[in-house]
Amino acid sequence: MLINKSVSIKKGDNTILSAAIVALVLVLLFNACSKEKPVSMSKGGAAPVTVVPVVRKTVPVTLRAIGNVEAYSNVAIKARVGGELMSVNFREGQEVAKGDLLFSIDPRPYEAALAAAKANLARDEALARKAGEDVVRYTSLVEEQLVSREDYDRVRTNAEALKATVDADRAAIDNARLQMEYCKIYAPVSGRAGGLLVDQGNLVRANDDAPLVVINQIQPVSVSFSVPEHDLREIKKYSAGGRIMVSAFISDKDISPADGELSFIDNKVDLATGMVTLKATFANRDKSLWPGQFISVVMTLAQQHDAVVAPSQAVQTGQQGQFVFVVKDDTAELRPVTTGISYEDLTVIEKGLLPGEQIVMDGQMRLFPGAKVEIKNK
Repeated sequence: MLINKSVSIKKGDNTILSAAIVALVLVLLFNACSKEKPVSMSKGGAAPVTVVPVVRKTVPVTLRAIGNVEAYSNVAIKARVGGELMSVNFREGQEVAKGDLLFSIDPRPYEAALAAAKANLARDEALARKAGEDVVRYTSLVEEQLVSREDYDRVRTNAEALKATVDADRAAIDNARLQMEYCKIYAPVSGRAGGLLVDQGNLVRANDDAPLVVINQIQPVSVSFSVPEHDLREIKKYSAGGRIMVSAFISDKDISPADGELSFIDNKVDLATGMVTLKATFANRDKSLWPGQFISVVMTLAQQHDAVVAPSQAVQTGQQGQFVFVVKDDTAELRPVTTGISYEDLTVIEKGLLPGEQIVMDGQMRLFPGAKVEIKNK
C-alpha cells in the first residue's frame, strides 16, 4: 500500500511536490542567513576617516554669474554728406585714436556751393549799402516834405529786407563750410575698427542706414551679467556704502582675473526670468576682454572677518538639516550646524562648531553617532 501511494504521488501531483521542494530550499536559506552576524563598525573595528581642523578666516561675500563682454561704446560711422568716397585712411581691424581721419568724400560740389554763397553775399552786401544810402537821403527829403511818407517807408523797408538777406547769405556760407568739413570723417572715439562696409570709389549717401564702419571702444570695456532678484537688496546695500569690486575670469584655469567695479544696476527686474541686469567696467589695459566673449564673473560685496569655516565637503545634509561629524577621543559625534555663505571649497559655519575642533572630511558614509574612528590623514 505504501509503495502504491508513493507511486500515486509521483504520477498525480508533481506540482505539489515541486512547490514543497522550493519551500524547503527557501527555509534552509533563511535559516542560514539568520545565523550570520551583521557587521558593525562599533564591534568590527574603527572606521578610517580623514579629519581637518575648524579654523577662523576672512571670507569674501561674493556672487557668481556668467557675463558677456560688451564694447564700452559702439559707434556706427555714417556720412553726413553725399558724394564719392575718395579715400579710406585705415585698415580693417586697426586701432584708431579719437580724431584720426577715417574717410574723405569728394569736396568739389561743396566747394562750388561755398563759392556761390560768397558771391551771393557780395551782391547782397552791395545792394544793402545802396539801400542804406537811400534811407539816409529819403530821411532828409521826407522832413522837407519833398517826398511822400509812403516812398520813404518803401525805401526803408527795402533796406531792412536787404540787411536780412545779407544775414541769410552769411548763414549759407557757414553751412557750405560745414558741408565741406563733413567731407572729412574723423574718429569720434578711440577703439578698434571693424570690417569696412563701403569701399573706396563708391557713392555714399548722407545719413544712410548702412554705416561705413563700426568702431568698438574696448578700453575701458563693459561686462553685462544678471543675478537673481533676491540678491538685489544686498547689492544695493553694499553699493551705497562704496565701490563693489568685480573680477572677470576668462576660463576655469584663469589665475589672474581682470579687476573692475560695478557701474550699472538696471532699473527693473525682468518679469520673464526674475533676474536683474548689472554691468561692470574694466580698464582692460591688456585687451584680454573682447566684445562678445562669455566669461565668469565674481562680484565681491564685502569681507566677513574672523568667520568660522569648514571644508564644504565635510558638511552633510540629513533629514534634520545640515550636520558634520566631530571627532573626540577617537569617537564620532554627529553635530548639527547652521551654515552661511560658501567661498571656493569652504563654508562658513554660523553655529555649531568652534575653532580647533576636528571634523571628518572623508569617510562619513561609514559613520554613525558614537562610532569609533581611525584617523588616516596623509
